[in-house]
Amino acid sequence: MTTIHRRTFGLLAGASALAAGNARAQSGYPARSVRMVVPYPPGGATDVIARLLSERLSAKWGQPVVVENRAGAGSTVGAEMVARAAPDGYTLFETTSAHTISASLYRSLSYDPIRDFSAITLTATIPLVMVSTKSLPANTLAEFVTWAKAQPRGVTVASTGNGTAQHLTSELFKGRTGIVSEHIPYRGDAPMITDLLSGQVQFAFATLSAVLPFIRTGELKAYALAHSRRMAALPDTPTFAEAGMADFEAATWFGTFAPTGLTEEIRAGIARDISAIVAEPAMTQRLVEMGAEVNNYGPAQFDDFIRRETARWAEAVRISGARIN
Repeated sequence: MTTIHRRTFGLLAGASALAAGNARAQSGYPARSVRMVVPYPPGGATDVIARLLSERLSAKWGQPVVVENRAGAGSTVGAEMVARAAPDGYTLFETTSAHTISASLYRSLSYDPIRDFSAITLTATIPLVMVSTKSLPANTLAEFVTWAKAQPRGVTVASTGNGTAQHLTSELFKGRTGIVSEHIPYRGDAPMITDLLSGQVQFAFATLSAVLPFIRTGELKAYALAHSRRMAALPDTPTFAEAGMADFEAATWFGTFAPTGLTEEIRAGIARDISAIVAEPAMTQRLVEMGAEVNNYGPAQFDDFIRRETARWAEAVRISGARIN
């Protein structure tokens, strides 16, 4: 790059940054504290990511960004609360793929998961991994299926709540393998993992980041990763395809929304600020260490992603036959 080109690029970059700053100044946003609603209890991957973002946004904006955990009903309790909030940017929603699943899984909702929300950014995607309590005799996926089919009363499968990717993936697994399983929903990762560790429930599909420490210590067994390739965070665990079950992939994603009606100016400003935070090397590294693939999509890409996800999970709901009243 020539000196002239470098100077021109620098001037354009500076003008862009100035324009973004002026836009925020004109909107006056944020002029007070912002709440970031998380539809799960503290301690899970969604909560961790929300707190990483909120801490950095607080520093960037000079206003508190407070995480508010509103768990229950497969993320719909928190979603309903956000859908009813004013679309002024002072209520944000950090949620997962459960948000798009709920559109077809629930027979009736008091809100529309698509029309009542404004998609802002998609931060990362984390694949699901099938794990069990360490006391189970099976050590491979094939051994697990054989063992499960031999249980006269079937087996228990935990999830982080009705309507989550973890729940729906377990239903698809049940359909693919023919095992008999009883679904035990929990209010998030932490209570589910506690009962897995103690043997109160037998297996689960879990977000890789949530169970990775327990897999590494041998407290939980990992059978297969529902992803197209092995993950660096868990190199010795095969994919489902490698373990003998082709075309079985599932992941949860982590994205930020606001109530529909948010002005494009504020929406774009929040998206830019979160995107800059996610692109920071330390933040990117933290997400990778959690077992995530960093997406960092802006509003337009996230809108397209939401449309595809909604259609994909609707088909999964149809195939599995899972429905919630």
